[in-house]
Amino acid sequence: MKLKKIYVIAALPLIIIAIWWLGALPANTLSTAKPNDKMLHLSEELLYAVKTEAVSDSLETALSSLKMNDVIAGLSNDNAKKTFWINIYNAWFQILSIRQKKNNPEIYTEKINTIAGHLFSLDDIEHGILRKYREKKSLGYLPQFLPPRLIKQLAVSAIDYRIHFTLNCGAKSCPAIAFYTCEKLEQQLNLATNVFIKSETTADTLKKELYTSKILQWYKGDFGGTKGILALLSKTLQQDFTGYTIKFTEYDWTAHLKNYRAG
Repeated sequence: MKLKKIYVIAALPLIIIAIWWLGALPANTLSTAKPNDKMLHLSEELLYAVKTEAVSDSLETALSSLKMNDVIAGLSNDNAKKTFWINIYNAWFQILSIRQKKNNPEIYTEKINTIAGHLFSLDDIEHGILRKYREKKSLGYLPQFLPPRLIKQLAVSAIDYRIHFTLNCGAKSCPAIAFYTCEKLEQQLNLATNVFIKSETTADTLKKELYTSKILQWYKGDFGGTKGILALLSKTLQQDFTGYTIKFTEYDWTAHLKNYRAG
């Protein structure tokens, strides 16, 4: 009997890892259907209403009244998902911070944003949907343990590190807010990446050191580790940084709301 107990205890870590791995398997399937333009426009309109400080109740009601099956079907590819949820995230952060006076950590963790009759937190949107259910504090290397099936159905099929240069958390060191459209998403994500990296990165050629945003450290795995970060910085700044050491600058959490990028 004791021997059986030992075997069970010894096998427990493997069982947990297996459950963790199975839980990380995708629940959505690839679709060739055209994304729902009306749904995408709703996300843009909500963000525009927030920017212009217009009454957004009707838009919030329209988003809340959607059918979840329609959302899953309508956001039929990764570009549509990224467009919709980036706009929603940026709009809701401003709403929660300015209108509802939410602060860290509840602004990220409270399930208060209603889409298609379901409550989502900002963490659900960022780490669940846009980062394909990555564990928030794993530096981008671990999936969440048993993420909800709905999150898996809504999530992108592949993590795109460029989303980190689009999400605004109301702090001075955050990327500026822009309006994203499905048709121009690739160019817009590249622009957001270039603008942020160039504004947040400096190189000391004598010491062979690079200083860049802590965002790249927090989500290191999303960028392909140190090698991926060096490749990204080299490509963006058009300079060979082989042999350089990366230093991550302190994040400035000073409040900076309504930080919209011009153009």
